[in-house]
Amino acid sequence: MKLWKRAAAAIKDRKSLLAVGLSRRTSYRNADLESAIIHATSHDSSSVDYSNAHRVYKWIRASPLNLKTLVNALSTRVNHTRSWIVALKSLMLLHGVLCCKLPSVVGEIRRLPFDLSLFTDGHSCLSKTWGFNIFVRAYYTFLHHYSLFLSDQIHRHRVSRRSSSEKADFVVQELDRIQKLQSLLDLILQIRPIADNMKKTLILEAMDCVVIESLNIYGRICSGIIKIIPLACKTEAVTLLKIVQKASAQGEDLDIYFEFCKNFGVSNARETPQFVRIPEEEVEKIVKNIEENEKPKKEEEEKKAIVVMEKNPKKLQTIITDKWEVFEDDYCYFNSKEDEFQNPLPLMVSNQPLYIEYTMPDLITF
Repeated sequence: MKLWKRAAAAIKDRKSLLAVGLSRRTSYRNADLESAIIHATSHDSSSVDYSNAHRVYKWIRASPLNLKTLVNALSTRVNHTRSWIVALKSLMLLHGVLCCKLPSVVGEIRRLPFDLSLFTDGHSCLSKTWGFNIFVRAYYTFLHHYSLFLSDQIHRHRVSRRSSSEKADFVVQELDRIQKLQSLLDLILQIRPIADNMKKTLILEAMDCVVIESLNIYGRICSGIIKIIPLACKTEAVTLLKIVQKASAQGEDLDIYFEFCKNFGVSNARETPQFVRIPEEEVEKIVKNIEENEKPKKEEEEKKAIVVMEKNPKKLQTIITDKWEVFEDDYCYFNSKEDEFQNPLPLMVSNQPLYIEYTMPDLITF
């Protein structure tokens, strides 16, 4: 039965390759790229075609026009398949494209060219494939939001370069970015094999990519918090404290996730890093200091706003004035050199160097 399924899958891939070879050539179609995509997303669950994945990445880096070929080819392939193998390989291939960090590519993708939110494998009974279905859906959900996030960040960066932004705007934008990263980390921690029959080569390869990405996102969260701590004022400090508390909880969740991946056999989780928690006490002190510094100002404003005049010894009259004092904080602008935080905390530590070096799967980097 297994041999018959493999033969049928190989025939499907051959038919797809033949269709590409016979298709009409246009300026927006690249037969070599489409062929590499089909090989990289084959029905073979026992291996991943890294060489053709690299070919795809090279074509994408060579010309932005190849992005349209990639989007059309992946969209057609995924929308016509009912195989969790093809669906998962397509997600891994697209994950690698997003990790290329080319603004011309990532900024144009924005939304994924297919929808796997309700994916169900149609080649085996549900009792055997339910775990794979959930895995594919969780991976798709993360990549869908991750693609939107990267596109928005590129757009925001382009806008900020054309206009000077105040310190307050920078702090608000940075806090928003960190909160979105925390939401992405919540999504990526949902990607895990939960069925007993899921210990397969392809699942392990996908988990290798996911583990590295989870570390990357958590590191960006911690870096953002450390950078923003000395810049936050009272309103932002309260939000920052909530972010720090969530980051601390996510560090514990990530610890548990790594332990699960290690027990499952994921190679990039063999060594569980010891994450340094962002000290909540420091943020609480900042909030308290800001509140204490603003109390005298508030009292001074109230004294200037309400003046008591004694016209009659037996009668007091209250006069309200509109002469408010303007504080220097209202004109404080962001300056990266002046406000640079001099003593950043390490993101993670172990007995090894500061960052643990992992072997990154070739499918996700190029």
